[in-house]
Amino acid sequence: MSRPRLPLFRETVRPEWIDYNGHLSEAFYVLVFGFATDTLMERTGMDAAYRKSTGCSMYTVESHVRYLRDVPEEAQLAVLTRMLGAAGKKARFTHEMYVVTGPQAEPEADAVPVATIELLALHVDQEAGRATPFPDAVRERLTELTEQPPGWAGRSITAP
Repeated sequence: MSRPRLPLFRETVRPEWIDYNGHLSEAFYVLVFGFATDTLMERTGMDAAYRKSTGCSMYTVESHVRYLRDVPEEAQLAVLTRMLGAAGKKARFTHEMYVVTGPQAEPEADAVPVATIELLALHVDQEAGRATPFPDAVRERLTELTEQPPGWAGRSITAP
């Protein structure tokens, strides 16, 4: 039985995101990944209404970005999100960014991502200024989406 999947987040590379080398600037890879995280939150019940009613949100506390390929202006992007686990007040997930052939296209089965990010986030009570456990309903939704990590997840940076 397959697990439920999050829909792909989609974005088009804007001209102002292009750097002096003619490719997507590194900060904008992270911006697109941030938008994908916002979509994850919305799709799992941590939307604006949730934040307003509970005073809680999810904060990224650690990330590891891999820039794998250049991305040109006006490229159509699709970002695949994988929930790797949620327990207590922590959530771990990844995003994989792909260049696709059109605004509604899916990545090819053998497509290689142009960038990836692995994130650790905390569920934070914004008024108290500290992490707090996910409510059961949110944690259950995140757990339902949990899947095996891709092979690149969990790696660290090492010097040659």
